[in-house]
Amino acid sequence: MFESFPGVLDQIENFIWGYFAAPIILLLGLYFTFKSNFFQFRKFPAVVRTFIEFLKLHENKQRGVHPLKVFFASVGGCVGIGNIVSICTAIQIGGPGALFWIWITAIVGGMLKYAEVFLGLRYRIANDQGGYNGGPMYYLQKAFKTKWAANASALLLCVYGIEVYQFNVIIDSLSTNTHINPHVIAVLLLALVILACSGGVRRVGAISSAIIPTFMVLFVSMGTWVLFQNIEKVPHILYEVFVGAFTGHAAIGGFVGSIFLLTMSQGIKRGAYSSDVGIGYASVIYSESSVKNLPQQASLVLFDVFLDTFVICTTSLGLILLTDVWHEPVNASLLVQNALSQYFPYMHFFMPLFLFLLGYSTINAFISVGLKCADFLLPVVGRKLYYGYAVVMFLIFSFVDTLQAQAVMTIAGGLLLIVNCWGIYRLRHEVTY
Repeated sequence: MFESFPGVLDQIENFIWGYFAAPIILLLGLYFTFKSNFFQFRKFPAVVRTFIEFLKLHENKQRGVHPLKVFFASVGGCVGIGNIVSICTAIQIGGPGALFWIWITAIVGGMLKYAEVFLGLRYRIANDQGGYNGGPMYYLQKAFKTKWAANASALLLCVYGIEVYQFNVIIDSLSTNTHINPHVIAVLLLALVILACSGGVRRVGAISSAIIPTFMVLFVSMGTWVLFQNIEKVPHILYEVFVGAFTGHAAIGGFVGSIFLLTMSQGIKRGAYSSDVGIGYASVIYSESSVKNLPQQASLVLFDVFLDTFVICTTSLGLILLTDVWHEPVNASLLVQNALSQYFPYMHFFMPLFLFLLGYSTINAFISVGLKCADFLLPVVGRKLYYGYAVVMFLIFSFVDTLQAQAVMTIAGGLLLIVNCWGIYRLRHEVTY
């Protein structure tokens, strides 16, 4: 029975994403793209200017959290291990063409993410801690005139908020490269996560704003160096990406020709997981912002998605394609490490550190969302129960195969996306730009 469990998870994941989640992202994302007259392209320079303006904005004592702390808390949940490890499985299974569909997911999915964040800001309510509560739990009540969808979304976000996949990858990477007992790593990581999340979105955002920019500069600089060392390969790689997007491609050893639908599904699925499109997570985070101009704050998700997909994910996949390590039959957590090891020494020390910092910021952001959802479901004891649930689930999944942990997260994300996007569609006329 237990031996067949991974296969069952895989079938459920493929069914949800192949028949429901992936088409929803494309269709609803295209709807908001056309409705907004290609807002993501027209207003992107203005979004960058808004980001720069927020850099100059001093934090004051008004209700809510500084918009950049909110931004980095959200980015901390997106720019994580998924951008370096999970995203590589799309290429392993679907071939280089999956990168094309990852880009498409970012382009149209960015507008879907804008809609969910805008609705979260619009229907947020003030709380007793000097901030706001918002997200799908609140706008879904407006969409359906009942609490069943709100409760379902909150419950699924509680499950999704325990980022077992990234927790698993951190332990696997650190224990493999440093030979430290995985039990010790799990306990220490749990303690650090609880310390961060006890301070809410404000503390999570402060930690992410310290980690994410440093990582991005280092990682992209290393990726750019490798790119220039292999610049002659770029035309051929781009050819494989665009042709493979519609023809499929042979993947790792033993896999005989992935078909077009598998390539597209892998690209959309991993791209959506990486940038958290449509699941409502970003909506909960952004609802804490002190900014009153809703379109201005919501538009920052476009910069969020750009950094996540076109900077970090593309760098990761470019590394494994340019160095040709994507053919190697190894765990996805080692692909980028193996690619960088060809050009930089001591990557067996640096990559575990990278993965720890990124995974830590992501786990913090997701648990902070899970805690708010637990409060919504059980206002009196929700937070205490959720901390206990988190400890149990993290410890259980510390010793589960990373692909199974990833499947659990992807299934939960697919179900969230279906419920959430149903509500967003019902409220589609209330989204302004």
